[in-house]
Amino acid sequence: MSIRAVVWDVDDTLFDYTTADRLGMRAHLTAEGLLDEYGTVEEAITRWRQITDAQWARFAAGEASFEGQRRDRVRVFLGQDLTDAEADAWFQRYIGHYETAWALFPDVLPVLDALAVSHRHAVLSNSSLHVQDRKLRVLGVHDRFETILCAAELGVSKPEAGAFLAACEFLGLPPHQVAYVGDHPEIDGRGAADAGLLSVWIDRGGAYATIEPPAGPHRIASLAELPSLLGADSRFGAPSTFG
Repeated sequence: MSIRAVVWDVDDTLFDYTTADRLGMRAHLTAEGLLDEYGTVEEAITRWRQITDAQWARFAAGEASFEGQRRDRVRVFLGQDLTDAEADAWFQRYIGHYETAWALFPDVLPVLDALAVSHRHAVLSNSSLHVQDRKLRVLGVHDRFETILCAAELGVSKPEAGAFLAACEFLGLPPHQVAYVGDHPEIDGRGAADAGLLSVWIDRGGAYATIEPPAGPHRIASLAELPSLLGADSRFGAPSTFG
């Protein structure tokens, strides 16, 4: 049976989170006078990303609230026992720099245009609605999606099947009629496949490019390949470079 809807991840799938985070943190560390504590800017950014990944894992496991993991990211990074208000203020200063670098990947608008008539669209993110709703509005694509579902409000995170099935339930479609597109081979790729969706892993050559791909997801290098994979009637698309 054909795919009738596409559910999208946001960060590093539609939105170039890695670049925005790198540029934002570089500007923030400079403004805060913290660069001298690290050998290079890249060392500081790498540490920030490692701490972010660890705190997100705690949030996904239900061990911390969304706000709590943000505060703990700051406390661990600075090595200081900050109050909630102090941690929130530091993070908000970082957000100011981070938001100036927000951008969609260049293949996003063409594929959304190509699939606008043939498929329904929704978002499923491991973030919060407060964050992703605003982000998609600023990026100018909010109205492309029927709904924006996020782990903080759903109470279940990817790769749990319940997160993917919640999106299918909202759309009123069985999993086998829904495709999920995300950048993480396990959280998005394997998770969606195990939940019964058509799983599409967008591998942009980033942090996960060198790992052994999990069984289940279709691996693409550009969203230009997606219409062909979905069987959409569109001239936009190209054969997969990964086979």
